[in-house]
Amino acid sequence: MTEASGVETKDRPRGSLSKGIPVEFKLEETSVVEMRVDGSDSEVQEAEEPGVNHETKPSPAPSSPSIFLLVFCCMGIYSSFLTWSYLQEKISSKNYSAHLESPAYFKATLVVNAVQSFFAIIVGTLYLSVKTGRVAYPTKFMLSNLDLFPRFLFIALSQSISSPIAYRSLNHVDYLFYLLAKSCKLIPVMVVHWLMYGSRFPLYKYLAAVTITVGVLIFTLGATSSGKRESSPNDGNTLLGLSQLMLSLMLDGYTNSTQDELFKLSSSADRKGKEKLTGGHLMAILNFLNFVITSINILCFTSQWSQFTGFISQNGLEVLFDIVGFGLLGALGQVFIFITLEQFSSIVLVTVTVTRKMLSMCLSVFLFGHRLQPAQWVGLGLGFAGILTESIFKLKPKKIKTV
Repeated sequence: MTEASGVETKDRPRGSLSKGIPVEFKLEETSVVEMRVDGSDSEVQEAEEPGVNHETKPSPAPSSPSIFLLVFCCMGIYSSFLTWSYLQEKISSKNYSAHLESPAYFKATLVVNAVQSFFAIIVGTLYLSVKTGRVAYPTKFMLSNLDLFPRFLFIALSQSISSPIAYRSLNHVDYLFYLLAKSCKLIPVMVVHWLMYGSRFPLYKYLAAVTITVGVLIFTLGATSSGKRESSPNDGNTLLGLSQLMLSLMLDGYTNSTQDELFKLSSSADRKGKEKLTGGHLMAILNFLNFVITSINILCFTSQWSQFTGFISQNGLEVLFDIVGFGLLGALGQVFIFITLEQFSSIVLVTVTVTRKMLSMCLSVFLFGHRLQPAQWVGLGLGFAGILTESIFKLKPKKIKTV
């Protein structure tokens, strides 16, 4: 279950709604937005190219759409993703048992990923059709651009592996820890960018990454003395859960970095005359591939489909309604993000998504009864500080690169 993959924008915006699917959206010649289709906020990358002179120029003035549209988009992002986050924690931690004598926690997370991808295919296709003014199919662009297919496939494979691993970590850590650790996504993304593409980053990104990481470590150490709720769905093996989250984050780093290169490749001079890759294309295509891969995995290599149907027959339809709501809200939330990016600016989106992530953590504490030790509050505060540090620097005027 993703925080949509799982959306924060960076100077080179990228679109992760799964343990979600990333979608990128071209904003300017020098910036790309990445968004996780699992509902997660996008992670921003600002890579400095070696040998390039930087000259400060004023950014182009954005258009000024109606204030009512801005309020509508903000309400859409807050309502969809805050509810999405609530349902994500509920599905992973609620005791759905219809029998008081034995607890029942839902564990068929691959089914949740498949449902979310299914709704994202539908919403992404509708969004692309409305935007282009003609009926669009995810397979049409993919089949007419077979040179890009290997990258589409590798990204989808990375996402289909990353999401289940991340959700498996919830067997060992609570959801608040999961959210805080996911905020460390910037580190593996930067590492993969550096190793694979030789990218460099501004100092504030390193500062933000270190601050968030220290906050996660303090939160982890503080958890050893934290009171554990009765009938908790996790076993308290924090080290194993953290290891699974780190592996998932490294896969996310590969996904995000490869998306950047995919947009560069699709815009290269030797592809003139071909339809341009957009965020809508990527949302529909990656979710289509992820749905196919995950469905094959469920039906051929796991027993999760029988677990899913058996769980519903024994404990009622509540979990099914939660899963459907989770998938639909994650897909709809991404559309509000696209509209905000197109009609306003990434600055507006950064402000909205950063506060949304913090509210998700706060709601997790108060709605699900997490009891934090003083050290954990310090760790959580450092995590907030790291997120705010990055967003504050993003709000400064951009630099236009000139050779």
